[in-house]
Amino acid sequence: MKLVSWNVNGLRACIRKGFLDYFHEVNADIFCIQEIKLQLGQLDLELEGYYQYWNYAVKKGYAGTAVFTKHKPLAVSYGIGESDMEEEGRIITLEYEDFYLVNVYTPNAKRDLSRLDYRLQWENELYAYLMALDEQKPIIYCGDLNVAHQEIDIRNYKSNYGNSGFTIEEREKMTRLLDNGFIDTLRYFYPDTEGMYTWWSYMKTVRERNIGWRIDYFLVSNRLKEHLLDVGIDSHALGSDHCPIWLEL
Repeated sequence: MKLVSWNVNGLRACIRKGFLDYFHEVNADIFCIQEIKLQLGQLDLELEGYYQYWNYAVKKGYAGTAVFTKHKPLAVSYGIGESDMEEEGRIITLEYEDFYLVNVYTPNAKRDLSRLDYRLQWENELYAYLMALDEQKPIIYCGDLNVAHQEIDIRNYKSNYGNSGFTIEEREKMTRLLDNGFIDTLRYFYPDTEGMYTWWSYMKTVRERNIGWRIDYFLVSNRLKEHLLDVGIDSHALGSDHCPIWLEL
């Protein structure tokens, strides 16, 4: 089984930049996207052989997630229950016989960290949600998690200490997950490989020089370890400021 995750930074714009070419080329069993930036009725996307599940933000042109899957799930849920965060369309959960798939677009703390408290509240609620699911069956948790976990995950880590996406608080939330039953699949296969980034600023030549951050992830429950085959980053796909990542199980 092959899974792909991609923050498309506006799906309609990404389609104009080759999204469908990549989508058909990669031929994933499950394809998760984040930051769709559209509302119901604004895009009629024909993907033969795939079931489509969308979580639109209430605010127009903002956030949102979607999952395209060849395998019909047993159930689908949106958000994590008693939370206004569902208004931003940030979470879709698909239940299958042997696992849960949780596709997430994590809130950004903002450059001035004005949304850091909100972000940390989000992390705590999501953590409780994942732990409850994990008691039932293993989880594949993916998406734009908006944090570079370790120094190896960001090109210029010294100058970014304390910045949004690289605060101690945000990084500790990721550590908590990894200490409590989850695996960062890329670091499982490539623990010491540098330069494996998934997001680059639109500033001139930044992507060409690979001055990036790794903020997109596939995390899985520890008991899926024996099923892991490989992971990768498709940095050649240029339809967004993020690139797709993939996982084979």
